[in-house]
Amino acid sequence: MDVNQNLNQELERAAAIYDMLVEFFVKYSFQILGAIIILIIGLVVARKIGNTVLRLCERKGIDVTLSRFIASTVRLSIVVIVGTIVLGKLGISVTPLIAAIGALSLGAGLAVQGLLSNYGAGFNIILTRPFVVGDTISVEGVTGQVYEVNLATTVLINEDGVRITIPNRHIVGEIIHNSFTNTLAELSIGIAYHEDPDTAISVIEKQIKQIGGYDESKTPKIGIESFGDSSINIGIRVWIPTQEYYDSRYKINNAILAALKDNAISIPFPQQEVRLLGNNHRDSEAGRS
Repeated sequence: MDVNQNLNQELERAAAIYDMLVEFFVKYSFQILGAIIILIIGLVVARKIGNTVLRLCERKGIDVTLSRFIASTVRLSIVVIVGTIVLGKLGISVTPLIAAIGALSLGAGLAVQGLLSNYGAGFNIILTRPFVVGDTISVEGVTGQVYEVNLATTVLINEDGVRITIPNRHIVGEIIHNSFTNTLAELSIGIAYHEDPDTAISVIEKQIKQIGGYDESKTPKIGIESFGDSSINIGIRVWIPTQEYYDSRYKINNAILAALKDNAISIPFPQQEVRLLGNNHRDSEAGRS
């Protein structure tokens, strides 16, 4: 008897749940279906409008970083509007949700101050544009070509293909060296004192122009850098592409060495003169004593 009674109670509960589900879907099925359709259409429209804005900015010649930021902002704004419409379609009031998000944001802001400072610094970089994608920058002892600028981080890539990710708060407020797409190579080579510096400078200048591979909008600077103990040191300053920095630098060094040898300009090696004091010095010291 007890078993039958329990079974009947379970059946009644199952029937009540079934009736509740049927009533819910009958009453809200069109609202749920409409919300899903609006969400899908909204996401598609947001993506298409974001891509259109990005192409329009690029067509107008706006900086790549700023173009991506504008497109992302437009896309996110549309998604937020669509989300608000979907919640309203489901009968969910947005006002309490916004108040709850505001309260949570206050506590979360205190917990993630570092992350928020990165976003604030990234926003500053995007607006002021101290550098753009493709520039070569040096900051915090790190040098590389700017690959991507996000709100939280800036990504650099060096000649070896190493990705260097820098939090934006370590960039804003620091001294930034921006050499755009090139890097300055400062080279030096010594010639003997009996050689003519003007001839050596002319040979080096001609050789650099022949091999090329440098920024031709900036004329290489070549001249006497210093006077060493054994040589006159010729300094060379030439701008070369960042992504080919070491390769170009080694080629220039090899070409300069070969050109000086071909023109019989001697490159001295360090010398040191040592004098040995003989018996006369010892005798004179003994006489004094």
